[in-house]
Amino acid sequence: MRTFATLLAAGCLSASQLLAQTTPVFTVNASQINTPIQQTMWGIFFEDINFGADGGIYAELVKNRSFEFAAPLMGWKEQKPKNDPSNILIINRGDQSNNPRYARITVRTPNGYGLTNEGFRGMGIKGNEQYDFSILARVVEGNVKLRVDLVDGTNGAIGRTSVPLDGNTWKKYTGTFTASATEAKAKMNVWFEGTGIIEVDMISLFPQKTWKNRPGGLRPDLVQLLADMKPGFLRFPGGCIVEGRELDTRYQWKKTVGPVEDRELIVNRWNTEFRHKLTPDYYQSFGLGFYEYFLLSEDIGASPLPIINCGMACQFNSSEVAPLDALDEYVQDALDLIEFANGSTDSKWGKLRAQMGHPAPFNLKLLGIGNEQWGEQYVDRYKVFAKAIKAKYPEVRLISALGPNPDGELFDYLNPIFRSLKADILDEHYYRAPEWFLKQANRYDNYDRNGPKIFAGEYAAQSKAVASADNSNNWQCAMSEAAFMTGLERNADVVHMASYAPLFAHAEGWQWTPDLIWFNNLQSYGTPNYYVQKMYGTNKGTHVVSMTLNKETVAGQQGLYGNAVIDSVSKEVIIKIVNTSDKAVTSEVALEGVKKLAPAATAEVLKNDNLQLANSFAQPAALSPSQETIKLKGKKLPVTLAPYSFQVFRVKML
Repeated sequence: MRTFATLLAAGCLSASQLLAQTTPVFTVNASQINTPIQQTMWGIFFEDINFGADGGIYAELVKNRSFEFAAPLMGWKEQKPKNDPSNILIINRGDQSNNPRYARITVRTPNGYGLTNEGFRGMGIKGNEQYDFSILARVVEGNVKLRVDLVDGTNGAIGRTSVPLDGNTWKKYTGTFTASATEAKAKMNVWFEGTGIIEVDMISLFPQKTWKNRPGGLRPDLVQLLADMKPGFLRFPGGCIVEGRELDTRYQWKKTVGPVEDRELIVNRWNTEFRHKLTPDYYQSFGLGFYEYFLLSEDIGASPLPIINCGMACQFNSSEVAPLDALDEYVQDALDLIEFANGSTDSKWGKLRAQMGHPAPFNLKLLGIGNEQWGEQYVDRYKVFAKAIKAKYPEVRLISALGPNPDGELFDYLNPIFRSLKADILDEHYYRAPEWFLKQANRYDNYDRNGPKIFAGEYAAQSKAVASADNSNNWQCAMSEAAFMTGLERNADVVHMASYAPLFAHAEGWQWTPDLIWFNNLQSYGTPNYYVQKMYGTNKGTHVVSMTLNKETVAGQQGLYGNAVIDSVSKEVIIKIVNTSDKAVTSEVALEGVKKLAPAATAEVLKNDNLQLANSFAQPAALSPSQETIKLKGKKLPVTLAPYSFQVFRVKML
């Protein structure tokens, strides 16, 4: 065996090289500022996939509340004695209204006729909390009143209210009750008592406890998880939702604003997308529409980033396109959207915003043209949109798609074209194996500093394969994303925005995995990937500063990845280090370019030896950050980097 001395004598390994391999030395120069960090650096991608909106963040508990599904009674079940002639008839007005159907209930005997709604895989009801029932109705003849019951899995009543009806004109009736028990799989029975004929529509049930206690609002635990990330932007409404399987089912924002009962329900394009997860009851009610998206952005301190259809349906499905000479409607929708967000209350769409409750503008600065399009047909349509929008709103920055992949033929075609067009921001997507993310940590080190900026619009490490039902939100995937993100942040002069995707997944209604946040009817939790995103969002800083490992960028040496920033507001140095190896590393960070530092640093640590570990409803925080305090030695920060760990250190500059 050759000894340390013989290695030196043979000239195989210098002492400094051997020391560098065994004892890495990090150097952070807080005075060497490389670039500012955009406020939009770390954000949120929202799409109505996996029951993310209806059945998810939108707190409505009734499925198919207005009988507009393709099967009008989907989600509903008649309740009546055998041979009772009472019945339900679905009336279709056949006009151009957005909500043409309603139900005509004929009650012939006083024996009790009812309708049961199953909710979204059941209704999540919490004991001792209040719920608001509402219904649009009119009495055609007779004397009928409503009794509304919430029942548990054994049909035991856990809540009840009565609603008297009067008059033969349509109006809204309401009732409130307190639930007596907690039930994840509750159902709602609407009983029609008496005899006669009534017509009903928009049968609704909401918890009173919504985000900010807004009636008809959002589920508070899910919004809180978003707010806790301190996101710089909120991208909405998707995703492939924007495109639709065909143009007729594309997302049209104008149909999602105004009174909720006037919004036009359409099928969700994830309804039958995957054979392994068919969800024929998946529709979009648009109770969560563009106004609510803008409001949510404001609530959580995020810049709104709407994506609009550019006259192209999903190219993975129908590949329908609107002819170039028929784009006026699509372009006008984009212009009107900016007016809705930013326009004066004297303007048509600004006035609607004010009527909905928000006279002040939403301060829209970003707009995406198409979602994940590619090919010359996309370039041709983008040019039409860009010309019209820039002519009227030159201050709005436009985001261009670069297709579904971060490389390959589609990417290689679009990338140089949009650079030659001097596009504002290019949207790159990456759904790849964890190893890809590790290898790509230096992806943007050599990007053109004067070219378009980058939006890392959709990324998630895939443990099995892209769109596989067996993908897991495990620690290996989350850790590889943390390593990749050091490269995004280090290159903040090029990368202005980044967001994980998809965001939400209902445990019993998902189509795609992995996802950032999982929920059921009563619970929700963040995945390890969520905590990585949160640690970046809450430790963003204002400027990137120099950080090296033995005088080199920290991008994979000995399995280590890292970068450093300063926060000029809180006066702190923030250091992020990922150890992807199975060995602990004892080291130190030399802090240069500062006059004086606080005697101790704080550390937020995410670590585990089990790379397959994932959080669950039973153990929602199985992998979550812990907090530590570390004493400095002068201007040196001793660090112990555990195997398979992501750590964020904050040091106060005095």
